[in-house]
Amino acid sequence: MIKTILVVGASGYVGSHLVPELANSGYQIKATGRNLDLLEKRGWGAIPNIELVELDLNVHSDLDGLLQGVDAVFFLVHGMNHGHDFIDIELHAARNFSQALKQSSVQRVIYLGALQAKQGNSRHLDARKQTGEILRESGIPVTELRAGIIVGPGSAAFEVMRDFVYHLPIIIAPKWVKSHNSPIALRNLLHYLLELLHFNPCRHQIMDVTGPEAISYEAQMRKLGAHAGKNVRILPVPLLTPSIAAYWLKFITSVPTNIARALIGGLRFDLAANGSAIQSLIPQYLLTYDEAVEECLGHESEVVRSEIWGFDPDALARWQTGYGYYPKQAGYTLKTDATCQQLWDQVQLVGGKEGYFFANYLWRIREWMDFAIGGDALKRYRRDPEKLQLGDKVDSWKVINLVPNRFLSLLFGMKAPGLGRLEFTIEDKGEYREIDIRAWWHPAGFSGLLYWFAMMPAHLFIFKGMTHALVKRCKAKAREGKSITQ
Repeated sequence: MIKTILVVGASGYVGSHLVPELANSGYQIKATGRNLDLLEKRGWGAIPNIELVELDLNVHSDLDGLLQGVDAVFFLVHGMNHGHDFIDIELHAARNFSQALKQSSVQRVIYLGALQAKQGNSRHLDARKQTGEILRESGIPVTELRAGIIVGPGSAAFEVMRDFVYHLPIIIAPKWVKSHNSPIALRNLLHYLLELLHFNPCRHQIMDVTGPEAISYEAQMRKLGAHAGKNVRILPVPLLTPSIAAYWLKFITSVPTNIARALIGGLRFDLAANGSAIQSLIPQYLLTYDEAVEECLGHESEVVRSEIWGFDPDALARWQTGYGYYPKQAGYTLKTDATCQQLWDQVQLVGGKEGYFFANYLWRIREWMDFAIGGDALKRYRRDPEKLQLGDKVDSWKVINLVPNRFLSLLFGMKAPGLGRLEFTIEDKGEYREIDIRAWWHPAGFSGLLYWFAMMPAHLFIFKGMTHALVKRCKAKAREGKSITQ
């Protein structure tokens, strides 16, 4: 009987949806991810039957201790976010975990892989296949589910297509935009994963998981456009190679670049699939692509109904269908020997008479631009000149998240095609501290992209200047304090 479940890759797309479902079903969960802070931000730490564990399978870890008492494992990790060497990283992680499984009492492993092309070769898809083979070397029964595009808010491949539909008046696409895939709704996939725990396999299994229809990427984008009220115009370009397409994606989509680039390899091929095996084992109504998209769009505001946006009502009210799910970003990180308290004291002075630490004339120009189109950015305001609290208005910004000595998030309040925030993050690294100042931007359509890239020249130096100026102010304040005490 399955009681304790280890979810490896809980911070990923599927894992972040699966963990709450497992917890609600009464299982004891060990949820792992490379970044413990990211797991904690999901609010899982307050759930009694979820234990959060930081785990990087490519560094030495106590896997024996982690696997102790575990009955079943969901293996959901991939290496696409690591860049060009993600294949080696992904397979190395699988080998480390497979070796640890041999010494464990785990009853079964459920691995989420990828559909395979019958003709052609993709490094990304091949790595997914090899990962399954490596896990099977452990000798523990492995159920490998092979999925194509998962339709749901935040799914990388789905968001790539949605960004193209929402952000471009004419979609310039590779000729393989006519390739077919068998997309599956997130809800259907989660149901399969949960129900598999009720079976006790004695051998390895490989099963495709699909929706009820095979559909080309071109048709998927046209259907997306129909739901968004857009007439999608697609121009296939034969000379748009995978490498050029990956570079093109960097500008158009807000999906993390490394993941988008890795996905390109798999999008080139027809990924035929047969989901009859698992459907006969676990019958359920499979949502059509149209139904899955409609359900997805109904939940997309969850991106601002979260800890990241502080559940702020102003952010939620301003979110619109068509905003990029994944944000563009620009920022700068600086190491310093200043204390967290010293950095925080300066961060809290942002706005008002103090301005923004660096290139204040650029901030003033932006405020006048807002005023010219009917905004009220020229109305400068701070409740307290030295301290901030949640909900404070700071000029045209609003404090939507605040953790003393660690983090400040400001909601962007000027008129612009999209939704953004400015964040100050302080991390204590023991021997030194890191201060990071970063802007995040969810573009609204083509105009939102143009706005972001219009701001790019300033972004190239303004955040670097802000971090250096802020640290310099900390040092000056420290010297001032010493001179007073002497």
